[in-house]
Amino acid sequence: MAISLEGQAVLIIGASSGIGRETALLFAQEGARVMASARRAERLAELEPRGIAIHAADACDPAAMEALAAATLAKFGRIDSLIFATGTNIPDRALSRLTTDLWDMMVGTNLNAAYYATRAVLPAMRAQKAGSIYYISSKSAVIPDESGAAYQAAKRGLAGLAQAIRVEEKDQGIRTCVVCPGLTDTEIILKRPVRTPAEVMAKALQAVDVAELVVSLAKLPARAWVPQVEIYPSAL
Repeated sequence: MAISLEGQAVLIIGASSGIGRETALLFAQEGARVMASARRAERLAELEPRGIAIHAADACDPAAMEALAAATLAKFGRIDSLIFATGTNIPDRALSRLTTDLWDMMVGTNLNAAYYATRAVLPAMRAQKAGSIYYISSKSAVIPDESGAAYQAAKRGLAGLAQAIRVEEKDQGIRTCVVCPGLTDTEIILKRPVRTPAEVMAKALQAVDVAELVVSLAKLPARAWVPQVEIYPSAL
C-alpha cells in the first residue's frame, strides 16, 4: 500500500522549470511541505501562491547548499526527501569543441552540485534515521549517445554517488534513486547543437511524466528500495 506524503518535508533543487518545477507542484498537491530552490528567484516566486516555500540558491556553491538545508530545517524541522533536478548541457559538446572550462562547468553543475546538496542534507537524515534522495539523471547515464562526453560522464557519476551513499548510509535508513528519463520536453532541449524536429518533440515525454514517477517512488514503504529507474517515450 502506498504511503501518504501528507506533511512530509521535501527539498527540491532545480525547481524553477521543467522536471523540478513539476515535481514541486505534484508533491505540494499530495500535501507535502515543499521547499523549492533554484538560481532564478523570479521563476521560483511563481510557486509561492501554490503554497510552496522558496529559497533562491546556486547549487554549485557548497556554502549556499548548506544554507539551503539549514533554511529547510528551520522551516520544516526535518528533511524527508531531496530531489536534485539541476542539470545543463551545451551546444559545444563534441570533444572537438569541448574546452577544459566547459568541462569543469558541466561536471560542476551536473555532478559536483549534487554532492554539495547531498552533503548538506545528510546530517539531518542521519539524525532522523530516515531519508530519500532522488537524482534526476538521463538515459545518457545508461545508453551511449550524442549528448557529449562531459554530460555523459557527469550523469554516470550521479549513479556512482547514489550507489556509494546507499552502501554507506543504508543502516541510517537513507535510500537513493537515480531517475533516468529519455527525451523530455524541457528547456535543456534548446541547448542542442541541432534543433530537434517538431515531429520528434511531439512524441517526447513531458516534465510532469517524470515528476509523476518520482512521486510514485516516494510513496513506496521504507522497506522498499529502487536503485535506478528508466522512463522513455513510448513512441520513440
